[in-house]
Amino acid sequence: DPAIAEAARAAGATVVDRPAPLSGDTATSEAAVLHALDADEARHGRLADVVLLVQCTSPFLTADDVDGVTSAVLEGADTAVTAAPFHGFLWRDLATGATPSSGHGVNHDAAHRPRRQDRPEDLLETGAAYAMRADGFRAVRHRFFGRTALVRTDPARVLEIDDPHELARARVLAPLLDGDEAPCGSRPGPGDVDAVVLDFDGTQTDDTVQIDAEGRERVSVHRGDGLGIAALRDAGIPLLILSTEQNPVVTARARKLRIPVLHGVDRKDEALKQWCDEQGVDPARVLYAGNDANDLPCFALAGWPVAVAGAHEPVRRAARAVTTAPGGRGAVREIASWLLGPDLRSPRPTDPGHATTRP
Repeated sequence: DPAIAEAARAAGATVVDRPAPLSGDTATSEAAVLHALDADEARHGRLADVVLLVQCTSPFLTADDVDGVTSAVLEGADTAVTAAPFHGFLWRDLATGATPSSGHGVNHDAAHRPRRQDRPEDLLETGAAYAMRADGFRAVRHRFFGRTALVRTDPARVLEIDDPHELARARVLAPLLDGDEAPCGSRPGPGDVDAVVLDFDGTQTDDTVQIDAEGRERVSVHRGDGLGIAALRDAGIPLLILSTEQNPVVTARARKLRIPVLHGVDRKDEALKQWCDEQGVDPARVLYAGNDANDLPCFALAGWPVAVAGAHEPVRRAARAVTTAPGGRGAVREIASWLLGPDLRSPRPTDPGHATTRP
């Protein structure tokens, strides 16, 4: 389409025209990407390291989705794909021809049907973004090979447009997800934040708890979040865990991460203000991440209130930014990538010896 090509060029993209055999309804995405990869190699004289496939049928794709799959491959995966948590029960109709409908459970057993919250988490491929090692992709000629990293995204933004009905749904959702009032329309970058304060339950965990026979609580945390917190700590950004729960689990996690913790706090906003005063940090330059109603007073105080994906709707509406990863599933790692870059190694503009130039 010439109009699409012109819009792409105006945005700074290089346009690769598909030959007729790759332009029909039966042409595969892989064939088109291989052709573009060949064209890029001819232009630059070398094969790219990573190739990305971004589907135009996913209208609510975010920069974090693209950064996420790219980072996964740069960090060692062979391929990566955006995926969203999925808790549904899938059925396949085995009827053929004149035989009556006969349902077969795909991801569940009819003889054993646990509650949804007790089942292992399934992930639904969103169809939005893929990343692949270019040499491996060229060798196997399909998008999945070797180790595939699953990059979690916000289920609320998952929609593929394949028919007029889905297009109608996208038009209804667009003002909510991509409009001027959309909560996830902005996010902080390097130099925007002087301190990071994190809620615990529902932000660093998935908001579920297991209790053993002796009444001890156990929670699940994400290794990527620990990596993100370590990177923020090493970058010299002051950190704090702030929780209303008086629980040894919170202190144990803070001790492992080597960051301070305030827990058993009734008025989180007052505790946050006092901590900012002690640290000499302007609350307007604090990023506070949370997920529930008891975080809203801190949202009103912090300059960068951030809701994790899956946060309660009033919290999402009050947030200045919303992560694509849910709490306990990489949300803190995502926040760290906003402030430090996808590789978590970018120096902060205020670091000693780090010079910046402006045009």
